Amino acid sequence: MTNIVKSALGKRFVALLLLLSMITGTVVVSRNLANAAEPVPLPTFNIPPVSAEFEASEKPNVLVVATGGTIAGAARDGDKTNFQNYAAGTYTMADMVAQLPLHKTADVSTFQFGNKGSGSYSIKDLYDLSLAVDTALATYDSVVVTTGTDTMEEIAYFLDLTVRSEKPVVVTGAMRPWDVIGTDAPANLYQAIKVASSNKTKWFGTVLMLNDVIYAAREVTKTNAHRLDTFDAPMFGALGYVDDPAVRIYRAPARAIKAGTEAWATPFDLKTIAKDSLPIVEIAYSYQEAGGGAIRGFVEDGAKGIITAGTGAGGISSKMSQARSAAIQQGVVFVTTTRTGSGTMYDSGTSSTIGGDNLNAAHARMLLLLSLAFTSDLPTIHSWFQSFGTGDVEISVDENTVLTTSIEEESVVEEPVVEVEVPTPSVEPTVEPSAEPTPEPESSAPVETTPVEEPVGVK
Repeated sequence: MTNIVKSALGKRFVALLLLLSMITGTVVVSRNLANAAEPVPLPTFNIPPVSAEFEASEKPNVLVVATGGTIAGAARDGDKTNFQNYAAGTYTMADMVAQLPLHKTADVSTFQFGNKGSGSYSIKDLYDLSLAVDTALATYDSVVVTTGTDTMEEIAYFLDLTVRSEKPVVVTGAMRPWDVIGTDAPANLYQAIKVASSNKTKWFGTVLMLNDVIYAAREVTKTNAHRLDTFDAPMFGALGYVDDPAVRIYRAPARAIKAGTEAWATPFDLKTIAKDSLPIVEIAYSYQEAGGGAIRGFVEDGAKGIITAGTGAGGISSKMSQARSAAIQQGVVFVTTTRTGSGTMYDSGTSSTIGGDNLNAAHARMLLLLSLAFTSDLPTIHSWFQSFGTGDVEISVDENTVLTTSIEEESVVEEPVVEVEVPTPSVEPTVEPSAEPTPEPESSAPVETTPVEEPVGVK
């Protein structure tokens, strides 16, 4: 009898253990499933396949990804002599390419991503555009992206930081609409295709080509509201030029030195994040007795990062400085740039404010925006600005020798100071402290006018 009772109790005990084990296993599996990374929903694109005719051709296959802008603009009221009164994003790229002479160096296909002014695109649209370019480069030899010039430098730099393919990406546009007298649009389109098909900017990242001049996306900026030679790269100059016989490259961006290595790619792989994770990052512009209201307003609106475009070496007013200090306490990340148009803001790597090197405010905003989308760790963001943000050159002569232009001194990006105390003879001289900037006012120049619409090439 005792044995029977013990046996029954033993069976119940074993059954209880099995039940607990099953419950525990279910909980563990549930937790693992809950912790498993959800697949990121990615957009799809109707990229045209390379035709059989083009496959059989010896010419490189170039896809023009069109977003609209002045290059696709039409004169209003039929006035072909008015360069300022036009509707951006009117003509389709298929029609525009059909009007060009047969290209001598490339077989050209087109994809209409959208058709509106560059300023009408959101950061989420740029996320889609970057993925569309990478999708195209899986089958095409290179890509030309056409867009408006108003924010062309920002779009180009976003692509430079995010496109994963090493193949050539060339951004172009025009200062005059497609159908007016003296337009630069057809020539810029033809020449950009020539640059892309030359394959000479492979591993360069994204480049910009207008007016026969090739620039690195990181360095280029628009300098004039109307002139055809509006784009320039202060402190650096052009990468090369396009002439009738050839594409000439005279220097390469620092990134090209890392060609073929893992270090070439940036950490900003958009396929790993949802577009909703792209944060709000704003620009605050400094001027005489600038108030702190802009910074406070940006924080209230949910900005996770703010670029200051400061006077001189990045200085900001005392009111802006106070607002910045309060925002930093709330976790907002700041980057210092200068409103002067050129000059380097050195970064210590440890300050609560990041030095933007020689990136202008618009470029620094793109880098900070992407950085905050991938991490909230301030030291990591510092390191990305010091590596991908600087474009600093390091050349390995052999495995034991590295030539570098890096500045190892401890430069400080802190609050602006009026006077710097003269060091005693026994102390090493300090580097002038950098201060910070704010958003530029909107230009009064004619704006690309076009109805706001969603990109048509995205599903």
